[in-house]
Amino acid sequence: MTEQDPRVGLTVTHRRYVPYSHAHYGGNLVDGAYVLGLFGDVATEMSIRTDGDEALFASYDDVQFRAPVQAGDVLEVSATVTRVGRRSRGLSFEARVTCRARPDLSPSAAEVLAEPLVVTTATGTVVVPD
Repeated sequence: MTEQDPRVGLTVTHRRYVPYSHAHYGGNLVDGAYVLGLFGDVATEMSIRTDGDEALFASYDDVQFRAPVQAGDVLEVSATVTRVGRRSRGLSFEARVTCRARPDLSPSAAEVLAEPLVVTTATGTVVVPD
């Protein structure tokens, strides 16, 4: 039996306010590429923490857009190491809305959600240099 690499299970989390300048569609909707960019950022920090290198994002194996992201949201984006190879690292990603604008109440109203809303999930691979 081999021991599991201690990096497996490590999670890095970023939080980010989604500015109204990123609204791309009616209803202040933000395109899915915005969250994928955040996944790239959290993968970079993960690679620095696990391997001392920014690494390269090689591929997504799966991406699921589960709910809309809106301008005025506060997103919490996490990456977790699921696999460690010689040079590759498998990561799982999740983006959750923790706060959301409430323009129905007033132009600047917002609320903390009772339960975070999972908006995007993905799995992917980063590669570190030799």
